[in-house]
This record gives sequence, C-alpha cells and structure tokens, in this order.
Amino acid sequence: MKHWILAAAMGLTAAATADATPRAEAVLSSLGADRMIELMRIEGLEYGAELSEDMFPGRGGERWDAMVSDIYDADRMMETFVDGFVENFDEEFYAPVEDFYASEIGKEVVALELATREAFLEDGVEDAAKEAISEFEESRPETFGQIAEFIELNNLIDENVIGALNANYAFMTGLSDGGGFPTELTQNQILGDVWAQEAEIRQNSTEWLYAYLLMAYSSLPSEQMEEYLELSRSQAGQALTRSLFEGFDDMFIEISRELGLAASQFMAGQEL
Repeated sequence: MKHWILAAAMGLTAAATADATPRAEAVLSSLGADRMIELMRIEGLEYGAELSEDMFPGRGGERWDAMVSDIYDADRMMETFVDGFVENFDEEFYAPVEDFYASEIGKEVVALELATREAFLEDGVEDAAKEAISEFEESRPETFGQIAEFIELNNLIDENVIGALNANYAFMTGLSDGGGFPTELTQNQILGDVWAQEAEIRQNSTEWLYAYLLMAYSSLPSEQMEEYLELSRSQAGQALTRSLFEGFDDMFIEISRELGLAASQFMAGQEL
C-alpha cells in the first residue's frame, strides 16, 4: 500500500486534544487532506480488486466489493487520520505551518501534490514517471538534488517502508485471525514473512517517491523549492511530517487488518 509521502510525539492531554482539533482540521484542510483521502479511497478500491484476483479469483464478486468499499469509508479514514495527527502534533508548531500553507508557495505545493497523485491513477502515468527518473537526474541535476534532499530531510523512504511493513503485518494478522490459512500462524511466522518483504518494499518505495516528487515539483523554480526545503529543515516541518505519518499509519493499520479479516472469509470458504 502507498502512504501519503508527507506524513514530536509530544502527547497532548485529552483537554488539549479537544481544543486543538478545529485548528488541526484547518491545517489539514490547507494541506488538501480531504482530497487526498478521496484519492486514497479510489486507490484502495483498485487495490481491493487486485487483492481479490490474487488471493481468491472468481470468488469475491459484489460482496467483496461492498466489503472493500465499507473498509475504505472516507469519513472513517479521515477520522482515524485526524485523531492520529492531533495526538502527535504539538501546539507550538501550528503557527509556522499555518503561515507556510497560507502562502502562495504553500498553496502551489499542495496543488501540485494533489494533481500528481490524481494523475497517477491514470493508466501508464506512474510507469512513465518512473522511467523518466534517470533522464531527469541527468538533465536537471539541481532540481533532482533538491528533491533528494527533501526525501532525506523528511526521512520519507524509511517512514514509508516502516508504514508498509506495519500495514502488511496488520493484514497478515487479520488474515490469520480470520482463519484464512490452513493452520494458525504464530506471531514470529508473520513477522518473518513480513520482514522478508523489506528489501522489495524499500526499492519500490524509493522508486515511487522519486517518480512522484519529480513529477510534482518539476515546475517549481529552484528558489521556491528552497522555501519548501526550509520548512522541512525546521522543527515545525519535522514535527508536521512525523505527525502526518502517525495519522496515516494508524489509518492504514486499521484498514489493513480489516482487509485481512474480510479476505479470510473468502479464502476459508465461509459464508458472509
């Protein structure tokens, strides 16, 4: 599964969390979170169809489609994501984040990220972007270097790998708990199977991140990209990235476990 590339655990009190929620929702709105969740739902429905073909071809049908649609409910996805973000984002960092995303460069960055994510839903666009990575590095080394720094500053590769491994573990656990395997798997067996995917996940995540970011930010002048990098270098920017990943990780873990439980019913031949 793909995580949003943007994803301090200070720990707000219950009262502070309640007070911060409207402000958090405003910040997340400026980041385009509503549209991003909608796109993730579309990606999820496509992933559900692929999962059915891979794991129980011909047995999913309308019932599986309905289950996947319920699991990728946009309102519930947003609620889980916002809760995870609010729990991890400290009050002191709101102002600089609000200032950046209220600026013209902030609005432009969000528009480019959403447009690229939407474009990736079209057949062939993602593959073409991946094929263009080497050429981009040769023809535009300055921009490529800025994006490489952006990835490093935000620890995007490791965060995406960790998130994918956690999601895969949740899926396998749900599949096992639901009786999807002939024999029940131990925690160590699940961990071993998931960890064996780490190298492939890292390679795929790295390729996807570069393809996505190079396509998204290729039109940004270097001085505007530098402004974005300044946010990433700041404490507020670092806290924002970590908190976004916390929210999305919570969301994907919940989704993945439910997908595993749902898939187990078809694999085990149980009536729904």
